[in-house]
Amino acid sequence: MTTEAQTACLTRIVDDLAEQGWSLQPQFLSQSLTTALAHECRKRAAQGALTPAGVGRGNQQQISEGLRGDHIQWLEPGDSSSSDVYLSLLDELRGVINQGLYLGLEDFEGHFALYPPGAFYRKHLDRFRDDDRRTVSAVLYLNEDWQAEQGGALRLYLKDGSQRDVLPEAGTLVIFLSADLPHEVLPASRERLSLTGWLRRRGNEPW
Repeated sequence: MTTEAQTACLTRIVDDLAEQGWSLQPQFLSQSLTTALAHECRKRAAQGALTPAGVGRGNQQQISEGLRGDHIQWLEPGDSSSSDVYLSLLDELRGVINQGLYLGLEDFEGHFALYPPGAFYRKHLDRFRDDDRRTVSAVLYLNEDWQAEQGGALRLYLKDGSQRDVLPEAGTLVIFLSADLPHEVLPASRERLSLTGWLRRRGNEPW
């Protein structure tokens, strides 16, 4: 994606968030970067670095395969050149959203996610009841040659009462307001890879 095309894409995301609370951007990343990120996710999985994801946060977090079945590892700057490029893009998006919507976004947290065949994530909101920092959710898919019959869609429950299913196709980015859009991950017949994260504002905690 050229700089001009990238700027136009980020502007569309801001406009979509303002108008409908979510945005879908196919081919957000180049094929080469998407492939590199998928390779990085699989390498971490092969090394045993991805662990079962919990539900809740802090001391209240627990593993519940009846609610979600993905395996994750959090991103840190300097982990790999491909993830650093992605983190840089998300930081650019953070600035554009702040400029257009005045959300006061301060940082990004995210992780690789691998869903084994048959795994799912029940309907939920991304913002915790006791922590309002997560403001904008961002999900990037890393799955080449995904077919609709393989399942694995992200199902968004929209404000007008309708539903929108998004296939986890390589390079596709889904952005939505964390507190406003319930969503779920449907089970798939093959392994499903993504980068999932949140643009966060300053929270209400006393610290």
